[in-house]
Amino acid sequence: MIYILLCKDKAGHLQTRLDNRPAHVEFLNGLDAAGMLRFAGPFLGDDGKPNGSMVALEVADEAEARAIAENDPYAKAGLFESVDIKPWNWVFKKPDGV
Repeated sequence: MIYILLCKDKAGHLQTRLDNRPAHVEFLNGLDAAGMLRFAGPFLGDDGKPNGSMVALEVADEAEARAIAENDPYAKAGLFESVDIKPWNWVFKKPDGV
């Protein structure tokens, strides 16, 4: 099943995001190599700067999605104010082979 991680950054923590981005990207690349990452990217504020993230994972259950979310370098660095995890059904525009 696909789970969406909706992550909201703490206000004033842009530098935390920037400092930890290389480790976060490496973490996502590992999830992709393992076949778990479907898509991901940042939310942008009115100023065009990132202020949150959306990550789609294909995993067995919510517990696995939560464990992955907790091990994200951004989460470990204390970037997120909140992380919501939602099951999701990809109905329209699903790429072939996914």
